[in-house]
Amino acid sequence: MLQELKEKYINPYTDFGFNKRREYDDSVKAYRDINNAINTAKAEGKAEGRAEGRVEGRAEGRAEGRAEGRAEGLAEAKKEYARKMKADGMPYELISKYTTLSIDEIATL
Repeated sequence: MLQELKEKYINPYTDFGFNKRREYDDSVKAYRDINNAINTAKAEGKAEGRAEGRVEGRAEGRAEGRAEGRAEGLAEAKKEYARKMKADGMPYELISKYTTLSIDEIATL
């Protein structure tokens, strides 16, 4: 009678014995441990990448800022020289030749 009940109510594909259940639980635990280790490594890698990106971004920003500052300084110097040349009575065409400013820009100085 007990054998008949086992055959009727115990599914051999889902019901494990004690040792099989322990092996299954151990394998699930190992899978979860490996999965967590991989996820942790990914998160650490992303954080490290973000930090490196910030450092590189700041360096690029500084370099761009310096280049922009130099360009603005050069443009202002050209205008200052053009003002002085204009004040000394030099022709606009000659001022334009030496400063690479347009004649319209020179006239508005």
